[in-house]
Amino acid sequence: MNGWVRVLALHGGLLAVLFAAQFLLPAYHHGNLARIMVLASYAIGYNILFGYTGLLSLGHALFFAAGMYGMGLGVQHLGLTPAPALLAGIAAGAVVALALGLLALRTVGVAFMIVTLMFAQAGYFTILYFSEITRGDEGFVIAQAQRVLWGIDLSASANRYFAAWALFSACLLACLWLVRMPFGKTLVAIRENEERVRMLGYDTFAHKLGAMVISGAISAAAGASYGLLFGSAGASFAGVQYSILPLLWVLLGGAGTVLGPFVGTLFMFYLIDLSSGITTAYMLIAGVVLVVLTLFAPQGLMGELRRRFWRGLP
Repeated sequence: MNGWVRVLALHGGLLAVLFAAQFLLPAYHHGNLARIMVLASYAIGYNILFGYTGLLSLGHALFFAAGMYGMGLGVQHLGLTPAPALLAGIAAGAVVALALGLLALRTVGVAFMIVTLMFAQAGYFTILYFSEITRGDEGFVIAQAQRVLWGIDLSASANRYFAAWALFSACLLACLWLVRMPFGKTLVAIRENEERVRMLGYDTFAHKLGAMVISGAISAAAGASYGLLFGSAGASFAGVQYSILPLLWVLLGGAGTVLGPFVGTLFMFYLIDLSSGITTAYMLIAGVVLVVLTLFAPQGLMGELRRRFWRGLP
């Protein structure tokens, strides 16, 4: 019980600090942290599939973009209000994840990576092809009047921050709950030794498919929220970059840890931000720091904390 209290105190404490930061941060960091929380929610979705289930996807931008365009197109072309538009975005991501999972999970290892990458690229080119509807690479802006949820203007910085905080809190607590449930523990067992789990009588395909749908739905929720809170949707969010970024965030923060996605997203966001203020070759500085971290903290920042000081950290 003491261990569980410590876990709740750590995760609840982080959420309390982020809530209080709304009233303390200057405008620049206030906006940055709102963006980081939305992207960290995306990384949480990715972590469920990669960190806990052991499935390395290179096509998660497909789910992020499905949520963003499911929401954005609903608002733009169907006249949906933000609440049903958000639900439409999440549903779009879950359906896409289910369809992709039914196909991709018939492969393993490198083949799974390639299949997910291929489908993500197919999604990216679909957005470009139907440019009359999606506005292609140019994307489209979601007007301020279309970003009012239950009377709350999400374009206002304070409201946007609290909405990002609510999304991140829901995703973080859902992940914490999931990994403590039998389903989550089975996912970890599949990651460690799928053949043995199958021999024990578990349906590993169904569990992996479930993990993929949950991961896709959370990623889509982040994509839909990003479009709604920051007022734009574009094909670049479906590109390879947005499939690689959550992988980097999770690896930096610690794959298979609940707080790892947030720590990795925060670290990399400000690493690039600070490096760009020093030189135009900021990615070189970021690359050197990432290599050093990989060498001396191979399990990520939170993974090293768990290995060295807190073995029970989820």
